[in-house]
Amino acid sequence: MPLAGGGGSKRAIAMATIAAIPISGCTSSPSIGVLGAYFPDWLFCIVAGVVLTVVIYLVLKRLQADHLLGPAAVVYPTLVTLLALAAWLTLFQH
Repeated sequence: MPLAGGGGSKRAIAMATIAAIPISGCTSSPSIGVLGAYFPDWLFCIVAGVVLTVVIYLVLKRLQADHLLGPAAVVYPTLVTLLALAAWLTLFQH
């Protein structure tokens, strides 16, 4: 049922404005060009987290201190997540 007095057009403009707000977040894609292909930056952060976790694991093994950590199934995935998020916050501040 149309509203009297042109209220429908104001409502349409308001709805279009509300719908456009989330789209404005897509103005710059968080990706990096590598040899012509674009990869999301979180992919590089996950790789960095895994590599840094392996380095920490090897250092702990060399120092024979790996037994001081809790269960490996919990500690190492958590460490990967922590290091990946730290790399993301450090390297990709858009």
